[in-house]
Amino acid sequence: MKRNGLTTAVRMVIAGALAGTLAACGGGGSGDGSAVNASSQGTSVGAVTGFGSVYVNGTRFQTSGSVSSDDGIEREDQLHKGMILKVKGSWDGRGAGRADDVSYDDTLRGPLTSMNWDDIEKTGQLQLLNQTVRLDRQTVFRGATPLELAGNPGAYNVRISGWRMENGDFRASYVGARSAGSRFDDFNDVEIEGLVANLDTSARTFEINGLQIDYNSATGDDDFDLDDLRNGLAVEVEGYLEDGILIAREIEDEDDLFDDDDDVEISGEIYDFDASGRSFRINGVQVQYNRGTEFDDVRESSLQNGLFVKVEGDFRNGVLIAEEIEGRDGDVELDGRLEQIDPSNEVLIVSGIRVQLTPGTLIDDDDDDDRRSRVEDINGFRVGDYLEIEGRQRSENGGYLEAFTIEREDDDDDDDYELEARIDALSSTSVTFMNLEILLNGYSTDGARVGDEVEVEYRRTSGGQYVLTDDIDD
Repeated sequence: MKRNGLTTAVRMVIAGALAGTLAACGGGGSGDGSAVNASSQGTSVGAVTGFGSVYVNGTRFQTSGSVSSDDGIEREDQLHKGMILKVKGSWDGRGAGRADDVSYDDTLRGPLTSMNWDDIEKTGQLQLLNQTVRLDRQTVFRGATPLELAGNPGAYNVRISGWRMENGDFRASYVGARSAGSRFDDFNDVEIEGLVANLDTSARTFEINGLQIDYNSATGDDDFDLDDLRNGLAVEVEGYLEDGILIAREIEDEDDLFDDDDDVEISGEIYDFDASGRSFRINGVQVQYNRGTEFDDVRESSLQNGLFVKVEGDFRNGVLIAEEIEGRDGDVELDGRLEQIDPSNEVLIVSGIRVQLTPGTLIDDDDDDDRRSRVEDINGFRVGDYLEIEGRQRSENGGYLEAFTIEREDDDDDDDYELEARIDALSSTSVTFMNLEILLNGYSTDGARVGDEVEVEYRRTSGGQYVLTDDIDD
């Protein structure tokens, strides 16, 4: 198992504080009517990590059950985990919020052209509409498994909800699939967003990442004037394909996600990073930080293009003034067997490692099309389940794994476990990670030091001890 640039789009807080919230959560889409003592009023943009009502950026937002969208989604029960939502409302510091409006917009939509997928590393990429989309362990698939999509890409249309990357490609948070010929939207077959290039106002054509777009029959949406098209402008285009050309029906510029003086939280990958100017962009939003900005799980000196972060702050005059920047790159992977469950404190013991869930932990199942509530997600765990977990290594309370994503896999006949993490202690007889001591069992630790990030394979003996089954790989 090799690490693959762990990322996630969810807010992380210690989950013990969520027990009371969980007790109040139902399985339906609407809110429970409980009061929210709001400390922030504005807009939260992030991926759905749970339901009952919806969890976005670590907050459970009470909702009316309706969704604003031009992409064939009108109700909350049509949403899936991984879809990126824009939630306007209020929230407090304890993970409770109220949504005044929930909106969804596809990032890309159209026929799948090609796809590759490594089922061991859980990474890959796909192409549609001449756009490249990166896939990883955090990508939620619905309608078809990644192996089915990669095995016969021409048989599917897909909708992508994702984050724009530095080079103009995308990272998928969600991939929904339907058979080729079926539609997600009753009117427009395809949707694309990106920067205008090679604009020809006479022929009324332009390109987005090499895809030619004909806008002779298009209208401007949301009061956008097509005469304002220019190279470098970020736009969203909807229409249909004809001989490989996108015939545009509707074009709109990418308006500001936020209102002026909004409290804001947004997750995404950094691009256009400018260290001297203390600025960068996330999904088209310019972020400005300063000496007063707080940094959590990331240092200012570590900021760079491609780093996944969550930013909280105030939106002023088209710029997000960052009050806090939180690192979202994980540093642990664990594949193992569930041994103990403490649902009231949201703690799992997996192959000897204490795993702490949080309000932002994404819990997913292979081939699971059901929209279970978060309570049902947690109550669905069973001792003996084989889990793949990604997250962050914490040193508090003897050490534990703060889970970003948990995926329940089909039963694994191999009782060897895999862990990638930093060494906390090392002796002549054992190695320790997050308070778990693993006996060397005759295997080598040559070159490994305390603090190193290494890969280990191990198992549990009939006597309850944990032993290595291979040399440590650093």
